[in-house]
Amino acid sequence: MPNRAASYFHLHLISDATGETLTTMAKAAAVQYSQVRPIEHVHPLVRTAKQLDRVLDQVEANPGIVLYTVVKRELIDEIERRCRELKVPALHVLQPIMTIFESYLGAPQTPVVAGQHIVDADYFRRIDALNFTMAHDDGQLPQDLNTADIIILGISRTSKTPTSVYLAQRGYKTANLPLVPSIELPLALTEPHSAFVVGLVASPERIAEIRRNRVQLLGDRNLDEYTDRTQIANEIAYSRRLCAKHGWPVIDVTRKSVEETAATIISLLHARERPQGAEEEGSDG
Repeated sequence: MPNRAASYFHLHLISDATGETLTTMAKAAAVQYSQVRPIEHVHPLVRTAKQLDRVLDQVEANPGIVLYTVVKRELIDEIERRCRELKVPALHVLQPIMTIFESYLGAPQTPVVAGQHIVDADYFRRIDALNFTMAHDDGQLPQDLNTADIIILGISRTSKTPTSVYLAQRGYKTANLPLVPSIELPLALTEPHSAFVVGLVASPERIAEIRRNRVQLLGDRNLDEYTDRTQIANEIAYSRRLCAKHGWPVIDVTRKSVEETAATIISLLHARERPQGAEEEGSDG
């Protein structure tokens, strides 16, 4: 067993696909133990016995927790056997979920390696959404907004672009527009359309901090107004008034990650039958 006073531990993630699902699940668990830091060893695309042998040699060299998502029975058996020999814990993280599916559906599993990454209609829909989103970033092609699924509005440094890209990866054609008090909205936005429009805001302090960092990165020292908190507060107030006027929901992203912001937008999109105009504030509760 590892030294319980250690400040780190080794975490091996073995997958026969990209390992994205496994990495996400492992992170969700590891963050619950803030006093100990995981040293991740990610082993994706492990599909043969020879590949697995190399991975298990690394586990032996750096023993720790082993989590895996593998569907081939012979590979699963080898992982379990070697981990028992090495006296390290191993868990097939999808097995409990698949057991529930099998019990409820009354049907056995039909294992498919990397089944979640099959190139099908949904895959091409996500690629199409990503292409659309990149072409409509930061106010590009404003006349084409009526073909978007989601339109994100916000002043500079409110995470419009990363949120748009994340939504595109989920299959939503997303355009984003910068809000500037002195510039009118594109006609396509104020005319009838089917896109879901949402505004992003953040605290003046947060936006000022991000803008200062960007100014320093670009080496431009002549943007005092861009980083002025009073000016930023005025821009935020303008954003809120504009969204209230048109009945567009507002999300405060001050304490939200891009993933949380995107999840909130999707939730609001799915609940469009509810009256719009209510604000979704970014609380920690």
